[in-house]
Amino acid sequence: MKFSIAFAVVPLLLVAGCGEKSAETVTPAAAVTAKPAPAGTQWVDVVSVTPEGGHRMGNPDAPIKLIEYGARTCPTCARFDQEGFPELKSGMIKSGKVSYEFRDYPVHGALDIGPILLGQCVEPAAFFPMLDEMMRNQPTLLAKEQEVATSAQALQGKPPAAIGVHFAEGLGYIDFVKQRGVPEAKARACLADQAALDRLAKNLQVADQEYRISGTPTFIINGKVAEGVSDWGALKPLLVAAGG
Repeated sequence: MKFSIAFAVVPLLLVAGCGEKSAETVTPAAAVTAKPAPAGTQWVDVVSVTPEGGHRMGNPDAPIKLIEYGARTCPTCARFDQEGFPELKSGMIKSGKVSYEFRDYPVHGALDIGPILLGQCVEPAAFFPMLDEMMRNQPTLLAKEQEVATSAQALQGKPPAAIGVHFAEGLGYIDFVKQRGVPEAKARACLADQAALDRLAKNLQVADQEYRISGTPTFIINGKVAEGVSDWGALKPLLVAAGG
């Protein structure tokens, strides 16, 4: 099970991989029909937590269901969030044709645990704004990654929660979420939430069994892994071909 490795205190430990892939092609399908959001709302404002531990934006009954397994410390994921997600959000998600679900995947092991727990330490409506902020500020937040990872070697054998707190403190993630409305007491409670860690471990085991995640980002369209797709330039044609 990959998740057992994910908590090892190793700099940028790769559970899978974070980077570019070679894209696949698909046969075009008939265009799907846009569906308006309920009166007084927009689909981009409809966010819910899924049973698989993700957060979904958009029409829950959208005919095209897009899932991303992503990591908050993955530069390729951050590039998609900044370069592709705005267009996806304002176009296919807003139209009701596509729903988008983000599922956290700790591709860099212990380094990811703090950002995941803190990123989920908000109400559903604030999940994507916090995710965007973490992705946009990734270079600054990870500036001391090697230094903090080196000091974390002393925690080898400690509970995952303790390791997550060490990285979150050392990299400034606690102060980061405090500046965005999460009280420190609440942030530390989220970092110490063993039930949340257990859910993450269970969800990752299911993901690896069902989709054989090999890296981040991994995109899944209507239950099928989009092999070799890691950016908006490769993903958009697949969504259009699916009818988006």
